[in-house]
Amino acid sequence: MKLKRRQFLFFGSLSTLGAGIFSFLGRQNSNYTYTAAVANTVVAAKPKTKDLLLRFVSVADTGTGDRGQYFVAKAMTQYHSQNPYDLILLAGDNIYTNGEIEKINEVFERPYASLLQKGVKFQAVLGNHDVRTDNGYLQMKYVNFNMLGRFYTFRRDKPGTASAKGERIQFFALDTNNNADWKNQLIWLENELSRSNAPWKIVYGHHPIYASGVYGSNPDFIKIFTPLFQKYGVQLYINGHEHHYERTKAINGTTYLICGGGAGTRPVGSSEWTDYSASKLSFAAYEVYTDRIEISGIDTDNRIFDKGIIPLKST
Repeated sequence: MKLKRRQFLFFGSLSTLGAGIFSFLGRQNSNYTYTAAVANTVVAAKPKTKDLLLRFVSVADTGTGDRGQYFVAKAMTQYHSQNPYDLILLAGDNIYTNGEIEKINEVFERPYASLLQKGVKFQAVLGNHDVRTDNGYLQMKYVNFNMLGRFYTFRRDKPGTASAKGERIQFFALDTNNNADWKNQLIWLENELSRSNAPWKIVYGHHPIYASGVYGSNPDFIKIFTPLFQKYGVQLYINGHEHHYERTKAINGTTYLICGGGAGTRPVGSSEWTDYSASKLSFAAYEVYTDRIEISGIDTDNRIFDKGIIPLKST
């Protein structure tokens, strides 16, 4: 059954941004790599390994304050108790319905109180609901969202192992809203990617590039980001907006991961490039090693319902 796709309102004319920033918009190919999923295993503590660089999780579309959000937060806390992590990528729609910062206790501080008390750091981006009030300005300034701007980058590595070359994992946080400063943001992103010496490059934002849900894939984003990610070796893009879980096969070297089941769910289908999809209250967990990233989709029953691997050099 073909899912209904609502056209996402994107910025007016790409041509006005100048030929320079879009010189990378080359012709795409259909280079997909399949990774099998391993489902329905109970989360358990993993043995410590010296090869693990970083463990982190991601979740999106969380800020309702409803039972679904608490169920997912509880599962995130349970996972932390067995497999400690100190970073959460919060991929937008942090405060429903209109991004009102006065709701921050109800929709963020209380649901995640245990994780915040343990010193887990959230790094947020803005979703479409977040920019409805003051264009998200007060969320940007909120200390526990740790936003360094509307778009920003930061690096992480195994504690005590950073070398003179810098940390081995670099994150790039984007503002994917239709009122974003697209001209300057895309120039910034290409500049940051081009000079990054991090072997692992992970980009995240609120809106999907590839998706099999209610909204579907975004043709403009595919045209812009797919060749850009391929050119600079981005291995992973993480987003929300679609209220489901979906992991793609590697598309021109990049895996696309939707983790929008942080408080509620909507139906999801599958596409030729889908490796796994599910309409589940859930979050995603990642273990970054020198040669691979291991991804786990985890539901509110503390079960790993999906497992995938991204090699350092995806093809």
